[in-house]
Amino acid sequence: MPSSPDSSGAPSFGAVVIGRNEGKRLARCIRSLSGPALIVYVDSGSSDRSVAIAQDCGAEVVELDLTIPFTAARARNAGFARAREICGGVRYIQFVDGDCELDRDWTSCATCFLESHPGVAAVCGRLRERHPENSIYNWLCDQEWDGPLGEVRSFAGNVMVRCEALAAMGGYRDEVIAAEEDELCVRLRAANWTIYRLSNDMALHDAAMTHFHQWWKRSVRCGYAFGQGAYLHGKNPERHFVWESQRARLWGIYLPLLCLLTGMLFHPIGWAAFLIYPLQVLRLVSRRRGPLVNRLLLAAFQVLGRFPEGLGQLNFTYDRLFRRRATLIEHKSI
Repeated sequence: MPSSPDSSGAPSFGAVVIGRNEGKRLARCIRSLSGPALIVYVDSGSSDRSVAIAQDCGAEVVELDLTIPFTAARARNAGFARAREICGGVRYIQFVDGDCELDRDWTSCATCFLESHPGVAAVCGRLRERHPENSIYNWLCDQEWDGPLGEVRSFAGNVMVRCEALAAMGGYRDEVIAAEEDELCVRLRAANWTIYRLSNDMALHDAAMTHFHQWWKRSVRCGYAFGQGAYLHGKNPERHFVWESQRARLWGIYLPLLCLLTGMLFHPIGWAAFLIYPLQVLRLVSRRRGPLVNRLLLAAFQVLGRFPEGLGQLNFTYDRLFRRRATLIEHKSI
């Protein structure tokens, strides 16, 4: 059913879908948006039929300027601006990534929650991976999506946001290439807005990660995001991503160099210094609950992920020192 209008005749919520070369996944995404009367699709330079697919599905299409570096933040801002141009009275916007399919009951649950909680800026629900059985990397994503419920500090890409709150913040920051949602949430919380995660199913996500290099690049992007986030909001009291940045540098840069130096200086026994990594895996396993195999996999990839995160930290530092504009770090198969 379409979104019910308010007293002014405007729909209570609209939807902004962002994507790049999502193909059939985009069609599935837009078709899952049966609620809003207003759907805006923002395309970030697709080379497939994404634009035509969105138009065939009845969405308003915005194509980003190819001369400016793409970011998800920039795409969401463009979609939000266009949605408000078309319908200035819309109260909520459901942001959806083009590789996701919304649960049929989610938007009604989200709008009802926002209507009854005027101090809440945004609400999200349970995101599940569509095919966790297809690869270890998809499975890791599914584990990552399983976050705490109730009042939370941040949301991810799929979320329903109160337009009033988003407009007051000036939207997302275009230059933030990853974890732009976390950066926005820092500002929302500073303005005394709250964020909630409900137990309701929100969407299915199709990561389509089947190769190690995809996981590696995604982890590099996380490291870059930690560095950029700490640079923007790392001071007290927020200290946004400061611990995550320190952790990435410690385990992904400093300790490997120290272990390498120890091995070279005290060969051959010095190479035993690298045993700190399997020991860290065992420590993390002991702190988790659940099947042993799952705990081992999660711990092993968590420790392994510090290396690409450390690389992402170095990339951010290089860009900042040389005043280079950050560019999108893509990890999907296209």
